[in-house]
Amino acid sequence: MSRVLRWAAPALLALLSACSVLPRINPDMARRAAAPQIEGARGPLSAARSKQILDDLRASGKDTDILGRHLALETALDDSPLVAGNKVQLLQNGPATYRAMFAAIDAARDHINMETYILDDDDVGKRFAAALIAKQRAGVQVNLIRDSVGTIGTPKAFFKVLSDAGINVLEFNPINPLTAKAGWDVNQRDHRKLLITDGRTAIMGGINISSVYSGGSFGSRSKGGPASELPWRDTDLQIDGPVVAELQKLFIETWGKQKGAPLAKRKYFPALTRQGDEVVHAIGGSPDEPYSMIYATLISAIDSAEKEVLLTNAYFVPDPQLVASLKGAAARGVDVKIVLPSATDSALVFNAGRSHYDELLRGGIKIYERQNVLLHAKTALVDGVWSTVGSTNLDWRSFLHNQELNAVVLGNDFGGRMRAAFDADLAESKQVTLEQWQQRSPVQRIKEQFGRLWQYWL
Repeated sequence: MSRVLRWAAPALLALLSACSVLPRINPDMARRAAAPQIEGARGPLSAARSKQILDDLRASGKDTDILGRHLALETALDDSPLVAGNKVQLLQNGPATYRAMFAAIDAARDHINMETYILDDDDVGKRFAAALIAKQRAGVQVNLIRDSVGTIGTPKAFFKVLSDAGINVLEFNPINPLTAKAGWDVNQRDHRKLLITDGRTAIMGGINISSVYSGGSFGSRSKGGPASELPWRDTDLQIDGPVVAELQKLFIETWGKQKGAPLAKRKYFPALTRQGDEVVHAIGGSPDEPYSMIYATLISAIDSAEKEVLLTNAYFVPDPQLVASLKGAAARGVDVKIVLPSATDSALVFNAGRSHYDELLRGGIKIYERQNVLLHAKTALVDGVWSTVGSTNLDWRSFLHNQELNAVVLGNDFGGRMRAAFDADLAESKQVTLEQWQQRSPVQRIKEQFGRLWQYWL
């Protein structure tokens, strides 16, 4: 089912609801912040140990002042901790991510917590169902949160089989108000993608559970044809280490707010040890909060950028503040590049986003469209030291109406891996120039303006 159809019901209902607004972000927050506090496997580290970790991070690259400012910024914006001692693996494309997910499921011995927007009843969905049922029957408790709109095309019988096997299945914000346990607001959706096994390993990012991810996308040379025939391109992370506890808290918090059945007693928060050298900040965005912390963090990172901003995003419908931040960065000499889709499963979103191209191009932003795939990744890299991967699109819905989940990874080493991934996408993209864009047809312009009328609800 297309993304447009999955959003049709909440989009129409949203017309009847009060409009939310995005916050104004103060770009000077970081300058007033205290020294960043780092947590480890056993809680907050001493000031001396925190300083040592930050010094080590700075020593790994030349631009130490830039990293220091982004670290201070990250601490100033959110109460959730920066957590050291993590191993972070960058996963690109469905096959790689699914291999990691199945390996984690197979290794689970205590519990599996899974949260997803789409879970299709297709070959991939059936493989996941079989793997989860096998673990449940082996004594591993499986808890599953599935979004009601995202799984609208999945037969109820699919989830009944899971429930009958003992898996605890929670439907997030049911479309049917008679089955809602936590109040009914169908416009609020759970767009997070998260798998946690034994409280130790987490896999998160943009990927849904669907056969559209079965093929790889790098090096694909398939030309033309409908978007439905293109391989999907996504980016995810596997994280091992202390920050998994922060992700676990977000899962359990959602379960509680949605009034799910009591979770079976398991070791949801085991003692965690250092697994690597990455400093990670787990950020959950929710419409229940006064504003999206993911949005605030991204805007502030862009406003603090000194060298470059590299964005890759699937559904790009920017609000005025994001446009202003991107233009402001370009105006002060920051190299701003955005990789966006050249094909889509949602024409309305696609054209709404393109309606902003003219202003962005005039403002000095470089826009590229990824060829030969259906781009679904949601990533950012700022100044080579501030990286984020998650479920958040750069559109109004993600920032106002959805539960989203991102991880910010700080440091040059992981930033280098993110740059390599961005460069690989850039090599498979075509640049959109202002001169070329001004030659587009009147029909294309009409599509853009029509899409823009709906951008708040898309």
